[in-house]
Amino acid sequence: MLRIGLLGCGRIGQVHARSIRALDGAQVVAVSDAMPQAAQALAAETGAEARDTAAILTAADVDAVVIGTPTDTHFDLIQGAARAGKAIFCEKPIDMSVDNIRACIAVVRGADVPFMTGFNRRFDPNFAALRARLRAGDIGAVELVTITSRDPAPPPLAYIERSGGLFRDMMIHDFDMARFLMAEEFTTLHAVGSALVDPDIGAAGDVDTAAVILTTGSGRICQISNSRRAAYGYDQRIEVHGARGMLRAENQLETTVEIATEAGFRCDPAQHFFLERYEAAYLAEMRAFLAVARGQAAPEPDITDGLRAQIMADAAAQSLATGLPVALEAG
Repeated sequence: MLRIGLLGCGRIGQVHARSIRALDGAQVVAVSDAMPQAAQALAAETGAEARDTAAILTAADVDAVVIGTPTDTHFDLIQGAARAGKAIFCEKPIDMSVDNIRACIAVVRGADVPFMTGFNRRFDPNFAALRARLRAGDIGAVELVTITSRDPAPPPLAYIERSGGLFRDMMIHDFDMARFLMAEEFTTLHAVGSALVDPDIGAAGDVDTAAVILTTGSGRICQISNSRRAAYGYDQRIEVHGARGMLRAENQLETTVEIATEAGFRCDPAQHFFLERYEAAYLAEMRAFLAVARGQAAPEPDITDGLRAQIMADAAAQSLATGLPVALEAG
């Protein structure tokens, strides 16, 4: 039985706890949170013990840790878990600083522990199938990738102020997806953005509407668009154009029922937000981590994927500030 210590009992911690409970051969044995009542509640739900975070990191009865705490805590938690010999799963972003991520990489490699970065969208059945068909050559060489990601509504302003900005908090998923799909690293990035949804987001120094163009050394292109508002639900679509055709993954709707009347055709809205849309992806992601923690598979995405996405997010912020394309440094 693989014994898991869960750090962070908020929304994403609860998602991971439910996934672990649904999988065979693993259990959450300890949980921690800065809010003691949150830890107690999740402990009661999972049958785990609420403990101090430091105690979980060094506990003999914990084989692996799942880190779902705020980003500014990741640096210390990763290093503590690595030095204690634990397998590590950490939500994105690993850290807001690429230098800190590189420092974590050195500690993780020095400790020789497996590390998996939480980019759950790689595990979405539709996106994974699309990528498999790309790799099988169904549409020939990839020429243009288009990724659309729009939230139903912006998060609270307090969240915006500590999130690191749209590129580091929201679009970082799309940067990883772009790399996941394109069998070639990107070399240049050009970003534009505005605060069109909520002027308070602009006053806080962020944007809520953005687009990025990425290019590879051979000239292949990816375009990403993000918005903090979509009146019709959580908008998550991918289209890949290739030499011999196109692959497309559409939104998941609340139901597949469609009504046709004299007024036309009408279907249900897209699923409301990420908890519903990516429920299957979170389960598959945790299943993959458990295999990693048991030594049955190599971690993918790993810690260097987290670094690369952060480099791209930083470059997007720089491009937005300067209005100029940015050459992407190597990971």
